[in-house]
Amino acid sequence: MTSDPGVTHNLAHGVNGKAIDVYRPSAGTPDRVPTVLLWHGKGPDERDVLQPLAETVARMGPQVLVPDWRSDATDGGRSHLLDSLRFARDQVDSSGGDPGRIVLAGWSAGAPAVMGVALRPELVGGWRPLAVVGMAARYDWAARTTDTVPMDDLGTTAAHPVPVWLVHGTTDPVMESRYSEEFADALKERGWPVHLERPDTDHAGVVMAAYDPELDRLRPAGAEHALRGGLLTARIIARACGVEPSVPEPGGR
Repeated sequence: MTSDPGVTHNLAHGVNGKAIDVYRPSAGTPDRVPTVLLWHGKGPDERDVLQPLAETVARMGPQVLVPDWRSDATDGGRSHLLDSLRFARDQVDSSGGDPGRIVLAGWSAGAPAVMGVALRPELVGGWRPLAVVGMAARYDWAARTTDTVPMDDLGTTAAHPVPVWLVHGTTDPVMESRYSEEFADALKERGWPVHLERPDTDHAGVVMAAYDPELDRLRPAGAEHALRGGLLTARIIARACGVEPSVPEPGGR
């Protein structure tokens, strides 16, 4: 059981044996809710770092699936990521989700991975997400799901556009926010609906986390800028699902 009293937390495993956390709102939840498949960054098997963000989103109404994947796998994590997508599509109905409302969201290396799926649906049997959400990333690097560059794919894709929501901290020392700004401009030029938010936080703050150099990994955030930035990200993910959050509006752009 998760530490959040408004959320139930169950552990599942994908076809490849990778662990998947399932967060679901626990009180007054409709039978069919939108589902978010949320991918972490390149740190191997770091689904736990997204727990605060996943719990916050689940309290707003959607269920959230957070799988482990390994960027150091021989294929760069591609099979882990696509297997988790297959799990989400196959299991969403039995877990109380709506098969027609699956949102893909990714942070850091996970962000171009979700964009790759949206831009190259032929790699997943033509399937289309309801929307995609990218957080704190570059889109001129190859996506782990496709081995191609989202910015390049955008110029050649024939896929029907889906809504794209981008979040990037203005004080990100790892990847400058201009990368998301440039991708947002390119999406608009190609006729894709896009919404960009730039909260006053850093690379980890957009997912309600902070980097701990002693652990060499992320931990839950304590700084106000990260808590506010992560809350804004949670609201964006909920809105991508078609849910209007009832929690107070955080500060933002």
